[in-house]
Amino acid sequence: MGGGSQKVSEDGGGEQDSRSLPLDRFNSFSDGVFAIAITLLVLELAVPHSDVRVLPALRAQWPEFLGYFISFAFIGGIWIAHSGVTKYLRRADTESYAMNLLLLLFVGLLPFSTALMVTHLTGADARFSVALYGVNLLLASVVLSLLILYLAREPSLLVDDIAEGTLRRITGRRWAALGLNVFAIAVGLAAPKAAVGLYLVETGLLLVIPFLGMRRHRRQWRVG
Repeated sequence: MGGGSQKVSEDGGGEQDSRSLPLDRFNSFSDGVFAIAITLLVLELAVPHSDVRVLPALRAQWPEFLGYFISFAFIGGIWIAHSGVTKYLRRADTESYAMNLLLLLFVGLLPFSTALMVTHLTGADARFSVALYGVNLLLASVVLSLLILYLAREPSLLVDDIAEGTLRRITGRRWAALGLNVFAIAVGLAAPKAAVGLYLVETGLLLVIPFLGMRRHRRQWRVG
């Protein structure tokens, strides 16, 4: 009786304890999906046959290389942001697990949407394939932002009170990249190649933003 009461009081209630899920499984499964998705991207890069000139063959694959770099930067940025967020968690719950699975759904789809975009980038269906790729990026980014916002509103999941404000600032810094993503999708319906350039800028932002946040956090920690 006493031990059970102590456990309930430490976790803030029996209902909260029943929703608690292990954080290590949350992170390890996520890392596995990120690693597999980012590895599958390189499989779209074909090695030139021995009976052709290497440099012209590689030049002909410029859409594949461009798609690889964009998607690699995007998944890398998502992974860095995800890692930066989960360090503020002391536990996870069923809702955060569900939102994380939805994020991984769209991350896992990226190798397919990347291959679709680069295959049709110079064809008749360029507008559709480029826009669909942008929608994939947008959905993954939105779900990650919603996950961060949800965690910021659940203090019981966080390591301390400072983490709540930090997560809200992380969400705020992501809005510019999301807006650029929406704009790029619209551009893609008229000028697909220009939209791909905007995707490259967007993924660059998503890769840089987490690093800027971590540097700012380190400066604040040193001052404090």
